[in-house]
Amino acid sequence: MRRLDTTRADFDTELAQLITFDIESDAVVSQTVAQIIADIAARGDAALLDYTARFDQLKVGSVEQLEISRERQITALGSIDAVQREALEYAAQRVHNFHHRQLQQSWQYYDDSGNLLGQKVTPLQRVGVYVPGGKASYPSSVLMNTVPAKVAGVPEIVMVVPAPAGELNDLVLAAACIAGVDRLLTIGGAQAIAALAYGTQTVPAVDKIVGPGNIYVATAKRQVFGRVGIDMVAGPSEILIVCDAGTDPDWVAMDLFSQAEHDELAQCLLLCPDRTYLEAVQASIDRLLPDMDRADTIRVSLANRGAMILTRDLEEAVTVSNRIAPEHLELSVQDPESLLPLVQHAGAIFMGRFTSEALGDYCAGPSHVLPTARSARFSSPLGVYDFQKRSSIIMGSEHGAQQLGAVASVLARGESLTAHARSAEMRLIDKPYAND
Repeated sequence: MRRLDTTRADFDTELAQLITFDIESDAVVSQTVAQIIADIAARGDAALLDYTARFDQLKVGSVEQLEISRERQITALGSIDAVQREALEYAAQRVHNFHHRQLQQSWQYYDDSGNLLGQKVTPLQRVGVYVPGGKASYPSSVLMNTVPAKVAGVPEIVMVVPAPAGELNDLVLAAACIAGVDRLLTIGGAQAIAALAYGTQTVPAVDKIVGPGNIYVATAKRQVFGRVGIDMVAGPSEILIVCDAGTDPDWVAMDLFSQAEHDELAQCLLLCPDRTYLEAVQASIDRLLPDMDRADTIRVSLANRGAMILTRDLEEAVTVSNRIAPEHLELSVQDPESLLPLVQHAGAIFMGRFTSEALGDYCAGPSHVLPTARSARFSSPLGVYDFQKRSSIIMGSEHGAQQLGAVASVLARGESLTAHARSAEMRLIDKPYAND
């Protein structure tokens, strides 16, 4: 891993180069996705079947044949190892318990003039959840995207998962069963996103699409945004560890590996004020890496976008972290609570030596769907609030309309919007512009 030092004159330049990442798609991908979306919008099921045969090597006569019944999900749940089922159910319950505390309630009040004001909170009516499929198994993505929506009260969740050559993972189906997915279809890629956004003869149009995917899925989500809501356009995984040199170097090395194994473009950073400790972690990396299943991916990730940064002290390490705004921030220090007030930007904050980032990925409770590519500066983890919308409530009393109407009249006429002004003035007992 490369080394940076906050005391060097070129540190700011080196840091900027290190953390710069453009999640925009290239022109070829964008054009391909746009064509797929347009085709799905125009031809519906027929186009969806064509793309499923082309990209997933799965030929069927109708989209109905791509739907996985509740019975099939229940069968999958019964077929998995008992330990796996217990782990899924345990994780689902923890995710539910955490997100239940996020529920927002409607509220209202009367002001001094008798006007009723408030906010009505309602769940989205239909949500689409995209889950990567095939040989890959991401049951955690099912839970982390679906359970918060269920807690929010979403009546219908439509999950899509690609099944290349018909290959499905029972863990994913079992997770869908536990999470309470209402409909599950084996479609994937940009075509699945388009189907959820526009609807087809079989696939219902949804109000919002959430869940991870490859560059084509991410690009499709970006292009359909506005017609439907989306959770975010996510970039590669990120981890930033602030350490005081007291954590076992092997633990820190493996925490870095945990994100590096996702993708060659993942970013893994270690910040510490102890140069000797950084050397110890590098030694752990060198010793442990050859035995990792995804050693090649990890090696490329750490070499291309990883870094160890020597800081003056822990406070400066957190300051640098705030500039980076990482997806996952580990405060692997003796007293993490003393540093917490200094943290301004992070998707999730893992506090203390025993809190590996992996706990958050699977079973701690908060959703693992987090902002990446520095977007933690202005966005938040996926939660119940992403599946609830708020409507303002305004009911003017006859008395209250006099004062409010008079103020609205002045402001509307100041903007030369006469119809606005007269609409308010018609309800006034004393009409100041009765003759205009």
